[in-house]
Amino acid sequence: MSQQAITNIQSDSNFEARVQRGAENALNCMGVAATDRLFILTDYERGAIARRVAAAALDRHAAVSVHFLEHYGKRPLTGFPESLRQDLQQFHPTVTFYIATTRPGEIGFRIPLLPFLTQELRVRHGHMPGIDERLMAEGMCADYDQVYEITNKVYEIVRQAERIHVTSAKGSDLSATFHKHWKWIPCHGRYHEQGQWGNLPEGEVFTAPADVNGVVVCDVLGDFFSARYGVLKHPVRITIKNGYATEVTSEDTAVAKELRDYLFSVPNGNRVGEFAIGTLISLKQPVGNLLQDEKIPGLHIAFGNPYPEYTGADWDARIHVDVVPTTCTIEVDGRLIMRDGEFCL
Repeated sequence: MSQQAITNIQSDSNFEARVQRGAENALNCMGVAATDRLFILTDYERGAIARRVAAAALDRHAAVSVHFLEHYGKRPLTGFPESLRQDLQQFHPTVTFYIATTRPGEIGFRIPLLPFLTQELRVRHGHMPGIDERLMAEGMCADYDQVYEITNKVYEIVRQAERIHVTSAKGSDLSATFHKHWKWIPCHGRYHEQGQWGNLPEGEVFTAPADVNGVVVCDVLGDFFSARYGVLKHPVRITIKNGYATEVTSEDTAVAKELRDYLFSVPNGNRVGEFAIGTLISLKQPVGNLLQDEKIPGLHIAFGNPYPEYTGADWDARIHVDVVPTTCTIEVDGRLIMRDGEFCL
């Protein structure tokens, strides 16, 4: 056997071990123990990851039930199927996972799913739309004790912020102001109490801003754009005035038009609903998957739904599209907390 073949086998073995570690970390984030009942919602494309998480949970002697989105209707699912609601209620889970690909329009299903799980059923929920094996081997293999520590440090700095100013190497320059009574949410990777949830891989602090003005130049787009385009060949430049996107441009005019049309397709779709700072410091560059890339140290914002059930925002929207600039510098009320993508806390 050649040296290259041996190296490939070792590399495959290491990757397999990291994917498995990612599955164990997902369970650790939710504090899964023998007394838990896990309901895992997946799809045909991500069934292998779901089965890996399920097997790891069974090793902890938890009860597990795996269900496929395709059994509840034709993809994309744009509403919350009653049959899924009934299955969840009958199983009485203490922990749920969403481990599936993203499809255009399915945000209309995922948005009502979250409050049903966390507020009505009071489960601990691991939300992983768009997860793949690369993310299991990268972001899900982070040191989540470190993620917890850094996320809470950032949270203590920003939770009473009045103004945050962000610039980036590619030309982002925007300022945001905040409501005193709208909450910042620390997404630190420990969800051991009923009713808590997080997007895994984890590591961010977010809120719904009062106002945003300026320009954001982004390399990754969220929702179904992430799977379709990955890391953008040409950045998208979005102009924001009084909290609303007013102009979307790019050298790739087709991408810019598609994004603009989507943002303006529903009321408040072009309004900035999320302002967030990524805290997963083991990540250094985007891979083209929003679920992980939004956790890169720096800014990301989202247009549309502001998660009012959690932030306290007094408005709503039926879409939610994140955008991620890279290599950010961030000032919180004049205090520099990040320079060129590196925290200086």
